[in-house]
Amino acid sequence: MTKPTAIDPAISAYYERSPEESRLQQGASQLEELRTRELILRHAPEPPAVVLDVGGGAGPYAFWLAERGYEVRLIDASPRLVAIARSLNERATHTLTATSVGDARALPEENESASMVLMLGPLYHLQEERDRHAAIAEAARVLKPGGVLIAAGISRWASALDGLSRELLRDGDFTRIMQQDLIDGRHRNTTDRLDYFTTAYFHRPEDLRREVAAGGFVVEQLYGIEGPGWLLSDFEGRWADEKRRDIIVSVARALETEPSVIGCSAHLLVVARKSGKPGRGR
Repeated sequence: MTKPTAIDPAISAYYERSPEESRLQQGASQLEELRTRELILRHAPEPPAVVLDVGGGAGPYAFWLAERGYEVRLIDASPRLVAIARSLNERATHTLTATSVGDARALPEENESASMVLMLGPLYHLQEERDRHAAIAEAARVLKPGGVLIAAGISRWASALDGLSRELLRDGDFTRIMQQDLIDGRHRNTTDRLDYFTTAYFHRPEDLRREVAAGGFVVEQLYGIEGPGWLLSDFEGRWADEKRRDIIVSVARALETEPSVIGCSAHLLVVARKSGKPGRGR
């Protein structure tokens, strides 16, 4: 196997500074987490099953799945986030079976050893298509026949919509970043602002589907995760109210597979299965 190139230094530096371990408890990321969880459960095999959480960070989804009876192995490129996951694992009631620093393009796992692979970050932190292809190929290698891949992408239009919602387009630096995103999907934050994100690739929905299918998978569905709710300027207030929160989520569900609006979500989620005997989804 060819040794993968090093992780972009800008990405490593970003995750050293950005509080990724608490991101899903803040703002519109709460909608991202709720919807991602329900979509995972919709397609996950029945527990117990081996799950690889590739790019799993400090483990928000890994520990949640462990609590549900899965055997979860977490792999992430950030030593800081893996250290946090290991610390949490020492105190967890339902522990992860492994936590390791690793690269999605060269997984430290045996062939056909997992029933489900989560990639909720690697496919948008690899700007080159050949690197994304390598990560998808690794997912196929470690999955059992019929195993499921659940992978996230960032929408090509995320920065334009975020810039509109938060009035970031008044900043010429952000506008230049956004314009490049629209041209070729290559997001590069040339400023010191963490909220402008880091090196990433922003997918068109059809391209995310194509890349996964080209890796030998049968694509079962492509979802828009958040719908338009993440753009609300009063999101926190609405989310704090149960009835208003339910409306936000219900709209996301209603629009989740509508091709004409999938890209208005900040995040996309592709669900695909390795050729072979079908697994047991929900």
